[in-house]
Amino acid sequence: MADLRTTTPTHSRILGVGTYRPRRVVSNEEVCGRIDSTEEWIETRSGIRTRRFAAADETLCDMAVLAGQEALKHAGITADEIDCVVLASMSNLVQTPPAAVVVAHELGAANAAGFDISAACAGFCHALAVGSDLVRAGSAKHVLVIAAERMTDIVDPTDRTIAFMFADGAGAVVVGPSGEPGIGPVVRWADGSARRALRMNTTWGEFRDDPSLEWPAMKMDGRRVFRWVVEYAVPAARHALDRAGIGVGDLTAFIPHQANLRMIEVMADLLGLPAHVAVATDVVTAGNTSAASIPSAMDRLLREEKAPPGGPALLIGFGAGLNYAGQVVLLPEARKTDA
Repeated sequence: MADLRTTTPTHSRILGVGTYRPRRVVSNEEVCGRIDSTEEWIETRSGIRTRRFAAADETLCDMAVLAGQEALKHAGITADEIDCVVLASMSNLVQTPPAAVVVAHELGAANAAGFDISAACAGFCHALAVGSDLVRAGSAKHVLVIAAERMTDIVDPTDRTIAFMFADGAGAVVVGPSGEPGIGPVVRWADGSARRALRMNTTWGEFRDDPSLEWPAMKMDGRRVFRWVVEYAVPAARHALDRAGIGVGDLTAFIPHQANLRMIEVMADLLGLPAHVAVATDVVTAGNTSAASIPSAMDRLLREEKAPPGGPALLIGFGAGLNYAGQVVLLPEARKTDA
């Protein structure tokens, strides 16, 4: 019998990161024009001051392409070197073809496969784990991992409980081979018993059959989500550190899902992060961009030089399901285009 040919395992790491933020900046004052609230209440409750809303010509795929281009520039590689595009999103209203396939074509990644992942606000960390595993197994040399969201398409702008939180945008990273470990083991779990804490109020099928129903939009039990994050996601973050063999004192950055500033502050406090660890707070000016929030926050920390290139960072995403995913990574080195 002939021997089956296999690929040679290797290590993986993030080679570059990029972001696309929609042009339109939306203030709390503007949001309050559609909901019964105040600017002070929104900022006190969430820490959010502004957020970005996509225009009609800023489609989910368009934003993903632009974020991907930035990540490729940072990594110093070209689109034709990408073997696979993995795209995480919970807000894509186009069921087929997969957004990743469209994005790969628009980028000129002619050699790439492409597929989508849907894991809500935890989607990026799930997608990053998949991309890392593809590289580590030798199934791909370079994987472009993108998270892109148009949350304004699935959030009711008059819902005072969440309309002020969610926003649009895209973030991307290039994952490639490395001589040393650069992406730690993923921790992940899903808790279907909490599925109603973040859900759609109506399905598209129900709305099709009875247009008198509310149009399909996301609903959230914020208090239940907060309690779940404290009970499960914070211990998961500790587990990610343990699996990577990293202590909190070794970290240079903590980049959680940018749900809201208050939740980020509570998580950082419960983890006992030392003062030198940069805590990502992109949510203050970008809002909650669901799966796109972690790569976008990573990009901002590096651009603003709040975290050193190459330093270890703890990522943890959590969202509808409820579910979480996280890992420790080495941040990408200095941008190739900055050299």
